Order: sequence, then structure tokens, then C-alpha cells
Amino acid sequence: MNLRRFCRHVFATRAATRRLFTPAALAEIEAAIKEVESRHSGEIRFVVETALDVNELLADLTPRARALQVFSHTQVWDTEANNGVLIYVLLADHDVEILADRGIASRVPQEEWEAICHEIEAHYREGRFAQGSVAGVRSVGRLLARHFPHDRGDANELPDQPVLL
Repeated sequence: MNLRRFCRHVFATRAATRRLFTPAALAEIEAAIKEVESRHSGEIRFVVETALDVNELLADLTPRARALQVFSHTQVWDTEANNGVLIYVLLADHDVEILADRGIASRVPQEEWEAICHEIEAHYREGRFAQGSVAGVRSVGRLLARHFPHDRGDANELPDQPVLL
């Protein structure tokens, strides 16, 4: 176990997360999701987690593994066309993970998802949390629009509101 990582997680607070992801920032992210989903049939979920629990840290749970748990918990995998995408932010680790369901993952190389993660992380390093999140949502939206164009009968299968864990 990494002691520095452990301390970052133990001392991270939800209050600090709410200062970074204000109601206005969350509204911007939600609006961006609604906007981009009007151009494709995919589904985007945006989840921010302040820190892992002690048990998860002791088990050395990686941000990617936690994102997979959140992917399942938020039912991103449960879209009709298997084209859901999770943007997961683990603040204590300064990490962004993007997980895509099999319908879109088979069409987009992992490098493209990683490039979007790096784009978001670069904004975050500069303190631009709303802008970085919106930029990431728009980039994911462009990939989904390329592979899953909007269908008039498309239903919004997942909530657009960002989630703070």
C-alpha cells in the first residue's frame, strides 16, 4: 500500500469536491451531456468520486477497477445498443477513467479514450474543473456521433445529471 495515496484519500473531503464541482459546474456538465446526446444515440454518465474507502485502499483498488464497479452500479452497460460511456473522476488520485460499453468500445481504440482523459486532466491541473469536464463530454460526444448517429426514435436511457459520490 502506498502511504501517500492512503493519506490523500483519507484526508480528502466531500466539501472540497463540492467546491470544485459547484451546482453551476454540475449544471454545465449536465447541459453538455444533453446537448451532445441530441446528436447521437449513445449515453454518457459523468461520475465524480472524492476518495476511496479505507477497505478499498487496503485492497489496493485501482481507479480503473473502481470505475468498472461504478460502470456496473450506474448501469451504463444496460443500454439497448451497448453504447454507454462512463466518464469517471477519482479526485484523490487525480485520475480520470473512461469506460465504454462493448458496442462503442469495439469501434474506438483505447488510445482515443485515453487522449480524452488526458485532455480533462490537463484542464483539472489548471483548476478548470467545469471546462475540463465539459470538454471531455464534448469529445466523447464526437466519438459517439461518429459511430452512433442520432436516431429519431432514440430514448434517453440514462440520467444526464452528473453524480458526486
